[in-house]
Amino acid sequence: MAGQDKAALISETRRRFETEYVPDKSDKYDSRDVERLQQDDNWIENYLIWRHDVVDDTLKMIDESFQWRKEYMVNDLSESALPKWLFENGALYLHGYDKEGYKLFWFRVKLHTKDPKLQFEKKKFVAFWLEHYARREHGKPLTVVFDMAETGLSHIDLDFIRFIINCFKVYYPNYLSKIVIFEMPWIMNAAFKIVKGWLGPDAISMLKFANKNEVQEYISAEYLPAYMGGIDTFKYSYPPLVDDDFQTPLCENGPITTEDETESKEEVEADSKEAGESSEEQILNVKKVCSVEQISKPDENDKTDSKTKNAKKALTIFKGPLLHISPAEELFFGSKEIGEKKCLIVLTNVTKNVVAFKVRTTAPDKYRVKPSNSSCEPGTSIDIVVSLHGGFAASLQDRFLIMAAEMDQASGAGVPELAQFWKEVPRNKVMEHRLRCHVVESSKPSTLTLKENSFNIPTKTNEDLHLQLTQLLQVNRRLQEQIDRCVWFQQLIVVLALFLVAIAAFCFFLLYTQRC
Repeated sequence: MAGQDKAALISETRRRFETEYVPDKSDKYDSRDVERLQQDDNWIENYLIWRHDVVDDTLKMIDESFQWRKEYMVNDLSESALPKWLFENGALYLHGYDKEGYKLFWFRVKLHTKDPKLQFEKKKFVAFWLEHYARREHGKPLTVVFDMAETGLSHIDLDFIRFIINCFKVYYPNYLSKIVIFEMPWIMNAAFKIVKGWLGPDAISMLKFANKNEVQEYISAEYLPAYMGGIDTFKYSYPPLVDDDFQTPLCENGPITTEDETESKEEVEADSKEAGESSEEQILNVKKVCSVEQISKPDENDKTDSKTKNAKKALTIFKGPLLHISPAEELFFGSKEIGEKKCLIVLTNVTKNVVAFKVRTTAPDKYRVKPSNSSCEPGTSIDIVVSLHGGFAASLQDRFLIMAAEMDQASGAGVPELAQFWKEVPRNKVMEHRLRCHVVESSKPSTLTLKENSFNIPTKTNEDLHLQLTQLLQVNRRLQEQIDRCVWFQQLIVVLALFLVAIAAFCFFLLYTQRC
């Protein structure tokens, strides 16, 4: 649908809801939801998409969703508002990504027990997680994993499963990527025919049944536990709340094990000097943020400015209240064949105060970030180099989190001061922005990508070869399993054929004896 048509539908939906629903049902809605609907086009667009741009159906859906949000007090749900045992149980949590880069929402069915007295609290717990994710990711779909390993009839709660499905059908539209059901017991086949009916014809294709041999079609081994055939060592625990798995990455000179760990004064001064030099260069270039052409040799640094000016496509910029961040959404890395292993993030301070920032990632062992924890002076910009090291390759599941907060001028910007600042700064004063990774297979990315060879990084390493060998062994194992199944079927067919021949011979014998 054209942008103008979509904007007209959003405007019509907003106007009609305000005139046809709000006057009669204002006491059934949370005023914060009504206010958000007047400002958030993406929210309305998600409802329209889920209802195929039919405004009447969309309005009914918004009405039902808003009444549910007030009943469950969704805007006020927090850790302190829910029983602690729900978090400690570990039946529901967010962790990892599927192969398409969507967040995984785990429901470990064996840890769930059906209890009507606790049902409402458990449903509020689901609403807490979904709202927690929705506020953070702003409409990006997620994948639900029903882990039914080691489950029996006592664990199955169809009412609770129906509630989870309704959350995506009505309350959080367009948030569902797929539902992966792992090792569903055969006894539940009839029950899940009912579940398919709840999903409806539009969402039935999102239901994926998988066993240990098939689940890696949807989720890589990196985010699967060992009992699913994966290599993820993650074990759920609480507290703290399992967030987005962001951790402090490797700095240029080695790993930072804690946020309080201090670097040498020389490193801090070097980072500050580099930040100052990059700021001066950007000011001389009329403060434009442009994409950089690949640098073919280290001694061609003097040509960088001219390449920046002649870039084909300007970067997208996320305009936050404290920092403008470029690129806005994705870091482009090359595949192993291309060999592009470095990207650039440009932060621009748009406030009148010093802004402290730090960078975290979901894959801290893969990446080096320099600087990963520093500050930016008012009106200046700073370049952050993100690089892959060793034999690692970027993947769609990798994420980066940029955190920023204003500092008092008297606070100081040294490492000890920054560590203390991040301990004390209130959560609501911190700006957060997330970037995802994009792997370019054949062509140049239109972003700040720096060529691997210019940094003298070897193209092949032992880790790289080991990773390829591991992948080959996995493929070989799957092929062997398929061969074993084929052999088994062949043997079965031979036995059945012999059995049929024996029956035929017996029949002929009976006919022969009767004639004689």
